[in-house]
Amino acid sequence: MGQKCMEKVSSFLFEYDTPRMVLVRNKKVGLTFRLIQLVVLAYIIGWVFLYEKGYQSQDSIVSSVSVKLKGLTLTNESRLGPHIWDVVDYVFPPQGDSSFVVMTNFIITPGQKQGTCPELPDAGLCEQDSDCSRGKYSRQGQGLMTGKCVHFNSSVKTCEIFGWCPVEVDYHVPDPALLLEAEKFTLFIKNSITFPRFKVSRRNLVESVTKQYLKKCTYHKVTDALCPVFDLGYIVKESGQNFTLLAVKGGVVGITIDWNCDLDWPVRHCKPVYQFHGLYNDDSNVSPGFNFRYAKYYKENGTDKRTLYKVFGIRFDILVNGKAGKFDIIPTMTTIGSGIGIFGVASVLCDLLLLHFLQGRDYYKQKKFKYAEQEPVEERPGTFSELALPWDCQRLEPMNLLSKIIQTFCSKSQKKEKKLDNPQ
Repeated sequence: MGQKCMEKVSSFLFEYDTPRMVLVRNKKVGLTFRLIQLVVLAYIIGWVFLYEKGYQSQDSIVSSVSVKLKGLTLTNESRLGPHIWDVVDYVFPPQGDSSFVVMTNFIITPGQKQGTCPELPDAGLCEQDSDCSRGKYSRQGQGLMTGKCVHFNSSVKTCEIFGWCPVEVDYHVPDPALLLEAEKFTLFIKNSITFPRFKVSRRNLVESVTKQYLKKCTYHKVTDALCPVFDLGYIVKESGQNFTLLAVKGGVVGITIDWNCDLDWPVRHCKPVYQFHGLYNDDSNVSPGFNFRYAKYYKENGTDKRTLYKVFGIRFDILVNGKAGKFDIIPTMTTIGSGIGIFGVASVLCDLLLLHFLQGRDYYKQKKFKYAEQEPVEERPGTFSELALPWDCQRLEPMNLLSKIIQTFCSKSQKKEKKLDNPQ
């Protein structure tokens, strides 16, 4: 047993195993092998290295966006009269975040004050006072019920409410939109980004965008792809939507700014790419468009009043995506190692073809594999040392402490053997 241990240790330290190679002269298998290798090589070079840039380390983007809008329009709504709308009036929120709304249409309810008035028929139809629970709030209602059933008009009775009166009537949305001129408003986007790992910072106001150019340019995906000034109508059109239809009830448009930078080249080649996406499905009949409400408060003869606006608008969401790559030896070596491993697919597929599908597969199996049957062990009576110690103690060399222990054990075993052979 000790000798076997020593032989295994010696084999592990001082021997080298290499697979047995069989050269097969077969045109089909040889051509298949080279074609598979060629495909794998093309995948590694074309996809992994060139397209995916497997030789680079990557870093994600950190970004900040601010916007400014310009433009004004005139409306002449019956209850509001002639009114000029500028950027302070039609942009929400006014500070210019990466998500903002441009008002394109509205329903106005002027002169509201707190008091009692009939509820709308959709929210509070009734026939008698018992149909109106005092202090109850209807989900579609605009105030608290007083417990009275009153006339909404000559033919319809509704529950009386306590709230802001008169109630808002939003059945009829103006069509065409009141602020249709918003199509000509301009949007200026300022975007600052950084790649912390590589300590590289950029702005969408790249080197070619000068003050003079910025004053007169308007974005176009072919002629002015780096201009940060956009017509709202152009954005909506490029998103695949119709501004005139979208302006009536509102919608949502996504603006993406993509920064995909190869920092192995000079940093001036790191430039933004703008894309526009329609995020509004006008085929839906359930809660179409985009709207919200806001009010302007004032006092009249000591009474608090407000003008309520139901605003329909286009919401713009600016999303910034990007990554940067730069040569790094570690991912390069990892990619090369992975590619070498993929080359093993060629050998596996060709072995499968050679040993299982070709006509001479039995012949190739004999050449590929070497069969060895287990040698039978003869059982014969022997000494105690032959039964218990199948190794030759004399051949062990005292190489280390383990061999000395084995030698001692062997000598004791031999003495026991002599006693068994020569009993007194």
